[in-house]
Amino acid sequence: MKPKYVYHGSSIKLVGEKLIPKKANDLGKNPHNLFKGVYASDVKNEVIAMGIISSKGVHSSSCGVERKINTKVDAIIYEGWPKQKYLFLYTLPSKTFESKPKGSHQWVSLTPVKPEKIEKLLIFGLYLISKKGNKRKKIKWLKKYGEKLK
Repeated sequence: MKPKYVYHGSSIKLVGEKLIPKKANDLGKNPHNLFKGVYASDVKNEVIAMGIISSKGVHSSSCGVERKINTKVDAIIYEGWPKQKYLFLYTLPSKTFESKPKGSHQWVSLTPVKPEKIEKLLIFGLYLISKKGNKRKKIKWLKKYGEKLK
């Protein structure tokens, strides 16, 4: 079932009235993450985590969502740490969005989307959503994606 609203998190404040579709950057080359679109989620903590890990000062990170009984967001920062004070949470009407892959928490609109609500959130108060990766996790991540960063 399509939610009424989906959410988009960003480290950058919107310029203009609409979020514009852009090519996603997925080191894993997942086909569902390679559309030129506006990406959103029906999991608010996931987009907040994405805003944190895409902020200035973060050099490598990952974010995953697990759905079992409760939705769990696992955001890990491997290198760096946020060096900006705020991120932006956009509440978007779901009208032009499609679930990709079907039935997942990820939603994509191939057309520009005007937010219904924009919130400026203090990153410092949100650190509980993301965490520093330990050395073992960082080595595992670098083995999988390190060459793709060069």
